[in-house]
Amino acid sequence: MRREEIVLEIKDLAVKVDDRLVLEGLNLSVRRGEVHVIFGQNGSGKSTLLGAIMGLSRYRVTEGDILFLGSSVLGLSIHERARLGIGLAFQSPRAVRGVSLRSFLKLVAKDSEAFEGVMELASEFNFHQHLDRDLNVGFSGGEMKKSEVLQLIAQDPTLLMLDEPESGVDFENIALLGEALRRFLEREKPFHQRTKSAILITHSGHILDYVTADVGHVMVKGRFACSGNPYDIFRRIREKGYAECVECYLCL
Repeated sequence: MRREEIVLEIKDLAVKVDDRLVLEGLNLSVRRGEVHVIFGQNGSGKSTLLGAIMGLSRYRVTEGDILFLGSSVLGLSIHERARLGIGLAFQSPRAVRGVSLRSFLKLVAKDSEAFEGVMELASEFNFHQHLDRDLNVGFSGGEMKKSEVLQLIAQDPTLLMLDEPESGVDFENIALLGEALRRFLEREKPFHQRTKSAILITHSGHILDYVTADVGHVMVKGRFACSGNPYDIFRRIREKGYAECVECYLCL
């Protein structure tokens, strides 16, 4: 495996949601071991991008291609993409009655070792009392985020996609979630030894205190207005808002 291996490549992607064009001419390349973070205002297309990569039905690709480990995934179902190694943690996951979190984790776990590891993580989260509850039923925002991260780590994907992982979570639990994700993404290892990649969507930027990112992007009206150092980008957003990003987009 070469270190320059491209895990995800998106080429001239256009995506419609309910016959409305949301993404157009979007390009992205994520190498093995990289973490990319996407900033953008509500409605800019960030969640649409993750949904299209995962193959969710309401996101219809009308142009371009999505390559995972060199092969197109456009003809594949959600579960086929998941088996290949693509995982998505939702911003607002659905509740499922009649299915306990523990049984669901067993179902999605890559193997018995992954399941045992996620049970240990549940203990770190002080989350054992929720394992036998129906999946996400009556969970608080923070509990849902812990549930989503446990599911994602049990799956053990090559590419993790997280939509607002800190949304609705207090600072103490952001630290727990961030530390778990940091370890899973092998951020303590040199780049050439990392095997996991990720795409993070964030508004607050709090997750970046725990999971260091390599590349940042600002999405405006379904395209990347700029890309670069994620911490420089986030600093300018905090200082200036998205006004400069919109100006950059208008110059594209």
